[in-house]
Amino acid sequence: MLQDFDLEKIVEPLLEWFQENARVLPWRESPTPYRVWVSEIMLQQTRVEAVKPYFERFTKELPEVAALATCEEEKLLKLWEGLGYYNRVRNMQVAAKTVMEEYNGILPADYEALLKLKGIGSYTAGAIASIAYQIPVSAVDGNVLRVISRVTGDYSDIMKQSVRAEMERALKNIMPQNRAGAFNQALMELGATVCVPNGAPSCEKCPWQNFCVANLQNCWQEIPVKTKAKARRIEEKTVFIIRDGEKIVLHKRPAKGLLAGLYEFPNTTGHLTEEEALAWVKKHKLSPLRIQKLEPAKHIFSHVEWHMQGYMIRVDELTQDKSGMLFVDVKDSEENYPIPAAFGAYTKYMNIRLGNEKFE
Repeated sequence: MLQDFDLEKIVEPLLEWFQENARVLPWRESPTPYRVWVSEIMLQQTRVEAVKPYFERFTKELPEVAALATCEEEKLLKLWEGLGYYNRVRNMQVAAKTVMEEYNGILPADYEALLKLKGIGSYTAGAIASIAYQIPVSAVDGNVLRVISRVTGDYSDIMKQSVRAEMERALKNIMPQNRAGAFNQALMELGATVCVPNGAPSCEKCPWQNFCVANLQNCWQEIPVKTKAKARRIEEKTVFIIRDGEKIVLHKRPAKGLLAGLYEFPNTTGHLTEEEALAWVKKHKLSPLRIQKLEPAKHIFSHVEWHMQGYMIRVDELTQDKSGMLFVDVKDSEENYPIPAAFGAYTKYMNIRLGNEKFE
């Protein structure tokens, strides 16, 4: 259990291991508060390798808080395209405006002040404060919850806020002075590369292998304890890839709600037959020439799953704006219209590439 374990003994072996094994990552090369912030928001629920090119592009286009604060929304969403969770980057822009107004464009060197910024929780505030400013505060994410639960043999439910708060306090108490950033990054690194989230840990590579309770008792499969999330809601959709020779049809989603303000292929609820799909297109004052049924696709959000059936529909020349639809050039859509990855299974039929695919 966490309370019965001498946490002090994890510190030096961990720091020595990190010094030898830390990955070379672009945000570690110049860990300014802004760069740490951008990287930590991007890394939430996204793999490091996927984030690298996003981070490089984002910080090249928006190298400082001022640029983020004044960026036009569609450009901002386009830079984020493919990462998902678009409210995160919107919240970043709100926070950036606050930083410009209240802190002269520099993220505050104060944990409590960071917490008050839009979209910054205890983990991100801890990461910025410790990595960029060496303030001795903890930064507890899923990796840290897992490695500390295992090394201490703690069976507490890591989904409980009280468990996270207790771990934050315990780690803060052993935080090495002047090495807070290295300590927090080392914990994250251990969880990302050795004591991994999926599959067996590489205990033979772990600096804690001689005293880790989960290793000594061979109970790593039981720890961490995590309450199962509520089952996601299933939504069936029919997606229409509508084009003439040069243009495709897009639709802008509402300003609020899931994927707010992004561009999508026209779609409707339920799985339509070919006849129903043609009727839907005609209802929207378009003249279909031929239809092709596409493979089904699925996209998973936090609380809902989209189960999609797609149709490629060729229509007469798209010359007018009808039924609120946007008729845009294919190339223009790739460069200027942020389309969420939820529709990624169907963009290939338009020769559109999303997110990182555009730069490969």
